[in-house]
Amino acid sequence: MNKVKWSSLGLSLVVVIALIIWMATGEIKVASTQAPAQPDVAQEAPARVQITTVNAQLYEPGLLLQGQLEPWNAVTVSARIAGTVETIKASLGDSVKAGDVLLTLSEDGRGAEVKRWQARAKKLEADLAAARTLRSKNLASQSDILDVESELAGARAELENAQLAVSHLRPVAPFAGVINDKDVEAGSLVQVGSALYELVRTDRLKAKGQVPQQSVAQVAPGQKVQVRPLDGEALNGVVTFVASAANPDTRSFAVEIAVENPERKRIAGGSANLRIALAELRATFISPAYLSLGDDGRPGVKYVDEQNRVVFRTVKLVSVSTEGAWVTGLPDQIRLITRGGGFVSEGEQVDPVDAADERG
Repeated sequence: MNKVKWSSLGLSLVVVIALIIWMATGEIKVASTQAPAQPDVAQEAPARVQITTVNAQLYEPGLLLQGQLEPWNAVTVSARIAGTVETIKASLGDSVKAGDVLLTLSEDGRGAEVKRWQARAKKLEADLAAARTLRSKNLASQSDILDVESELAGARAELENAQLAVSHLRPVAPFAGVINDKDVEAGSLVQVGSALYELVRTDRLKAKGQVPQQSVAQVAPGQKVQVRPLDGEALNGVVTFVASAANPDTRSFAVEIAVENPERKRIAGGSANLRIALAELRATFISPAYLSLGDDGRPGVKYVDEQNRVVFRTVKLVSVSTEGAWVTGLPDQIRLITRGGGFVSEGEQVDPVDAADERG
């Protein structure tokens, strides 16, 4: 044999001898038909979150508007007859009652005109009585009676006009209010229609605003309103009018509110915030910080149910301010997640810890 064959034979012999020795030692291992058991993995503890119990309660929502305050009544008292101002009875800032005389104008013979027509009417009344007596004796015709009746009716009309002219010599306040403007002085010559005074009523005011078309269905006469002028002190009001048609330019509906102003504050003509009270409902008050957005982009709240699982519930925002948010759509009582809500997802098992216990 050559050297190559002897080399191969020697290698084979070494392998056979090693196999005999391994078998002789008895360390024969049988392959298992099952996969080896996985080592035990430590169970992860549930995420810890802080909660606080929150209860729903009755809440009166409000519709907020910007409004303008006006006097309840405002009128310009004008001259209804020409004449010269003889006396001034009311000055700027005076409070007057309905029927109070504001000034007097010169008579200019109007009293004499009243007396003349009084005398004329009295004579025609006598003539009519005589004509009726003659008619009963067939000494006067029915036409004669009708002529006298016509003249008497004309005289009475002239007398009424003369008396009305005399009454216009003393213009009176049409309602109780305050003199807000005065355009005449003693000796002034006025014509028919000349402005004399501006009279306003301010113990009650009128607030006007515009209600958006999406909210007008919630507003009706009789609803209570909180009116807050620029001075910050609120007044009470009631809705008295809601327009039936929207303004074509703004698509909003005009609303008027009667506002009680017993102290006669000087706020007429200024602006105010109006809060129209809407129907009461059950709502939950929470901090806006506890609101989050769902997958659909709508706001919602995370809380823990009885099985300590995270629940996400979409809510409707009724009112939001810096103090907090009133929301609907939640159960009457929830365990609100106040800390750790951003690290847990809906359906996840958690370890809730009451905020009151942690403070204690």
